[in-house]
Order: sequence, then structure tokens, then C-alpha cells
Amino acid sequence: MTVVRRAASWEAEADLVVTWEANADFVVVGGGVAGLTAARTATLLGLRVLTLSKGGPTDTSTQYAQGGIAVVADIDDTEDSHAADTIAAGAGLCDPEAVKSIVGAGRHAVSILTDLGAVFDHGGDGRVLRTREGGHSTRRIIHAGGDATGAEVQRALGAAGMPVLFGAAAARVVTGRDGVQGVIALSDRGCGVIHAPAVLLATGGLGQLYACSTNPAGATADGVALALDAGAAVADLEFVQFHPTVLFAAGGLGRRPLISEAVRGEGARLVDAFGMSVTEGVHPLGDLAPRDVVSKAIAARLRATGTDHVFLDARAIDGFPQRFPTITASCLAAGIDPRRDLIPVAPAAHYQCGGVVTDLYGRTDVPGLYAAGEVARTGLHGANRLASNSLLEGLVIGERAGAAAAERRDVRAQVRDATLVPQPVLARTDVQRVMTEQAGVVRDGLGLDDATAQLNFADAVVSTDIAAVEDSALTVTARALVLAASVRTESRGCHTRADHPETDDTQRRSTVVRRNADGELAVDSTLAGVP
Repeated sequence: MTVVRRAASWEAEADLVVTWEANADFVVVGGGVAGLTAARTATLLGLRVLTLSKGGPTDTSTQYAQGGIAVVADIDDTEDSHAADTIAAGAGLCDPEAVKSIVGAGRHAVSILTDLGAVFDHGGDGRVLRTREGGHSTRRIIHAGGDATGAEVQRALGAAGMPVLFGAAAARVVTGRDGVQGVIALSDRGCGVIHAPAVLLATGGLGQLYACSTNPAGATADGVALALDAGAAVADLEFVQFHPTVLFAAGGLGRRPLISEAVRGEGARLVDAFGMSVTEGVHPLGDLAPRDVVSKAIAARLRATGTDHVFLDARAIDGFPQRFPTITASCLAAGIDPRRDLIPVAPAAHYQCGGVVTDLYGRTDVPGLYAAGEVARTGLHGANRLASNSLLEGLVIGERAGAAAAERRDVRAQVRDATLVPQPVLARTDVQRVMTEQAGVVRDGLGLDDATAQLNFADAVVSTDIAAVEDSALTVTARALVLAASVRTESRGCHTRADHPETDDTQRRSTVVRRNADGELAVDSTLAGVP
């Protein structure tokens, strides 16, 4: 009988009996765009792939992506222009080589999707329709189902037929002298051990750190916590993008419906409770400024007016229900008709711009550990992601990581020491309260110090079910994020410090966090210049 041992301080408790084992060449943790793309690529290369997904086939952030995929057309646009817009939005922290590489692979990535049967919206002339979103200098966003692009991407990749073990979560990535050895997993079959020399983290974002988010319930920062535990570096966690236009409801908590930036791209205007423009004079692009700019403008207007939301006026958009059927349904469910009513909106946590540090093939600094999609920090997003670059990155890096995993094909992997160790765990509602109050759109040093103190009250617990693994991941990631936000004593991109409102060029570098020799989170100054 194989057992998963607890750490020494927990020896008095019963060991976890392993009820199932498996062998694979490549374990993919996550069933969204990056994970399924990587799984498909690795399978085509002959690797034995096992994909774990905590929820069901559509319980991913990919499923909820509305806007589309930013990809350059053959005419009226250039890759250089797309790269320039990306770098401008990234506020000085993008890696120009990463931007050039990922943007340049966009058309190839989309062609794979269309070969798999993905259908994008076309106009009467047969050409793919494109819209414009915040920070983009032209209309380059392709979309599907009006505002259901993510659902179409998820459908097409899911239809490709890669086997996925649903309802399964990675509790720990096991490493040894030769790097990754496998994964300890939890599922409805019990505790399992998967022996594998390569693991991809494609777990999505960290939206559930906050009381209100556009992310699904499973966006609990699992990949960041797994990477830190395995010894990998994370960077730029302080840059959490708050989407400026999320459907507001008094007292609304959990996942909130997104009102896509494409609505503003089609002509909608942001106004306050008195009908005044929210962004006029704030940025040359007005309502189509980068998301961090618009979110901060809304936050400032809310403070000035003493209100808790602003409005999106989309009444002048012809055919709104046909162009935005998903948004229309969400609004109607809330008693709002976008054709006649102003849409109440407010910022909410949306996207993790930083994450596990990787190269352009998804490799981390732990041999055999890869990351792709929202959980990864490739250098594309910098301090603020450009709209609709996320599905693009997931497709491109997912494919590359799936191919890179083949380099571990001949490594013999066996989980010999399957140990679950105590990790700090606070109740999810407590983490969300602390992070919402002290590490939201606008932060300051006193609030971050308070958040640190509250998060440090967490008890160390061995997580033996999926909910506990999620709560532990949220607690660990909250600590890492607050540490990075405390160190960055400036305002840059989507990190705004009220006590340091200016951008400081001497801090134009990434904040890298990893576990030190004592197991504590610390800023790694040796990697401060991560490109």
C-alpha cells in the first residue's frame, strides 16, 4: 500500500492512503486554452499526456472570455503596431523580445484554432470581423458569437478529444535531483500519485483573492502556490488588472458578469451619476484608454462623488442584442435593458498580469516544470495587460510548452517521497476581505502592512481536499502579492500606491518572489532584472 506522508510535525495524524496511481510523460494541470493547447501539441508528438481539471469541461476562465483574440490582419495593421500598443500598456515592464515573439505567432495560433473548427464572426463581405478595445490603436480583435469568444475557443479545443480527468486538483508537484518527478493529486477517487518528468501549470488566475471578480470560482491561484512550493520564481504579482466595467449590483459578491471593453469599442460612453464623462481629460484615448487608466479614473470619480458605481451608456449602439448577446442576457437578468437603460458598472478583479516566471517556451527555473496562460509571467504583459492579449498568449505559449515537454521524454521519473507539507491557510472569506480592503485598485503602505499582519495569522495546515488546497493557495499567493506590492513604492501600470502616486524610473524592474531556505517568502534580488 502506497501512502502520502505528512510532514514530521503531523506524524500523529493518519497518513493519506493513495487510492490510485498513474504514469505519464506530461501532466497538464488546467483545462483552459493554454492547458488544452499544450496537451494537444504534446499528444501529437507522441507523449502520454494526463490533463487534470478541477471542475467540468467549461469551468475555466477561458469559457468566460468575451472580447476576443488580438491578432494582426493582413491589411491595415502591422505586428509592430500591435507590439507597440502592448508595450505602451505594459508601462515599462514588458520584455520587448517576448512581445515581438508572441504577437508574431498570432496568426499561426488562430489558424490552428480554425483548423480545429473554431468559427469566428464574419461580415457580409466574408471577411473576419474585428473590433477595437482599450489601448489598441486599431480594430484588430477577432471575436466569436458576438461576445462569446472564450466559449468558442473552449468548445473547439474540447472537441479535439484530449482526455481530461475532471474534478481533479494538483496538491503538490514533487521534485527530486533531476527536477520534476510527478504530482500528488486529489479527486473523487481519493488521493493519487502521478509519476511524470514534466508538469505544466495552466491553472488560470487569482481572481478569487477578491470578494468580487470576473473569474470563475476555480480561479484560486493554485499554480502560483504550486510553483512556489516546488522552488520556482514568481514575478510581478502586484500587477492585478481590475476590469473597469463589471456589471454592478449592490452587495454583489463572487463572479460578476463582465461588460466587455468591446462595448466601448463600438461607441459606448462611461459617465458618472451626473452624466459627466469619467475619462475626459484623463487620457488621449478617453474611454478606450488602457484598463489600468480607466479603472483608476472610475475609482477617483467614485471617491469624488461618494457613489459606488458609474454607468456605461450603450444606447446609441445599433443592434446591441445581436452584437453582444451574452452581455444582453446578463443585463436583462438584472432588470436592465441596454437599449434603453444605462448599465451600472464598477471595477472588479479580472486578470493576473504576473505569475510564474518562464521563458518563451513555458520553461521555469525548475527542470521539468512549465507554466502557460494566465498563471505564467512570460514578459508579454508587463505592468498591465493589453486587452485580448490573454487568449493569444495562452494559444502561443501553450503550444510551445507542449512541444518543449518532449525534451523530458527520456527522463525517468518516480515519486519516491510523496509528502504533503503544512501550508498557511486562512478562511477564503477572510483572505478576500483583507485583499479587497487593502490591496485593491488603490493601495497604500499602511493598508499593505495591515494586510501582511492579518495574513500572517494563518495556521499551517495539511490540505487533504480540493477546497482546502484552494484556500491554502489563496493564502500563500495573497502573502506573495502583498509582499511584492509593499516593496514597489511607486505607481506603475495596474499597481497604484496612494502614498507613492508617481512612477519611479529606478523601480523599472520586476519584483521576484520565491521561497527562501527557511521556507519563507522573500524578494529575490538576484533576479530583480528578469527580462
